[in-house]
Amino acid sequence: MSQTLTPTHNGLPLRPDRHRSRPVWEEPPTVAGQTIKGGVLFLVLAAVLVPLWIIVLTSFSTPGAINRAGGLVVWPDGFTLDAYREMLTDGPVTRAIMVSLAVTVVGTLLSLAVSVLAAYGLSRSRSVGHRTILMTLVVTMFVSGGLIPTYLVVTGLGGYGKYWALILPSAVSVFNILVLRAFYSGTAADLIDAARMDGAGEWRILWSVVLPTSRAVTAVVALFYAVGYWNSFFNVMLYMPTDSTKWPLQYVLLQYVNAGMNIPGTSNGGFGSVHSQIAPLSLQMAVVVLTLVPILLVYPFMQKHFKTGMLTGAIKG
Repeated sequence: MSQTLTPTHNGLPLRPDRHRSRPVWEEPPTVAGQTIKGGVLFLVLAAVLVPLWIIVLTSFSTPGAINRAGGLVVWPDGFTLDAYREMLTDGPVTRAIMVSLAVTVVGTLLSLAVSVLAAYGLSRSRSVGHRTILMTLVVTMFVSGGLIPTYLVVTGLGGYGKYWALILPSAVSVFNILVLRAFYSGTAADLIDAARMDGAGEWRILWSVVLPTSRAVTAVVALFYAVGYWNSFFNVMLYMPTDSTKWPLQYVLLQYVNAGMNIPGTSNGGFGSVHSQIAPLSLQMAVVVLTLVPILLVYPFMQKHFKTGMLTGAIKG
């Protein structure tokens, strides 16, 4: 039987070097450094989780608990689902959630399709006018037509009061195109050449070679677009400020929480027939929670793609 030899020095066994894989320019960790890093991470984590805890807890609290706390509830004291029940059974908030979901899904798919096609075309050095188009796109990152010309163009095309006005004016992000282009430019040339030798065209190469090797960066860009559409409310202020039936959830949140206004179409001060039994602050926090839930559900599944997607896509090219 073979035995594993343990390295020794002066007859004493050597401890394995746990930091052998560290770069030569990086100093080994110290107790003080590790303690400071842990403390900073704890403070950052607390700064994120404590407000979230207070918001969620307040949304589930009874009016008595909110009155005893003098506002936001920090410690559990009474539990009720009345705020969520009242919101989800009432017309305006439920309709706003559906509008936000529809705008987010359609906008993300459209933006991702345009960005992928533009990035792939600009990543091919033999494409016609790719350098001129690339420079033009880069200029638009720093110089834009302005808010008034954009408003005049959208309204002149009949976009006032239309859902497409919430999507098309912000459908393309040049930054995302540049990130995708940098990643596509680093795609192995031998794979593309082999696909061309097999008779594949540009569409087949994009679908069968480039996209399968760039799932990470595509997923991250899709998340960026989705978060942008989900959180968007400025276009609503411009193109449909009076039609409450077309408001997304974020604009409803703005009207009810920040502006202190009642949601149009509701009774008894804004929410249903039992509004007097529900604390207004609990309703406000429940709306905030509803706006956070989709992102909190999606983000953990996308976290693993951030390093390979954004960093690799930004470094290459």
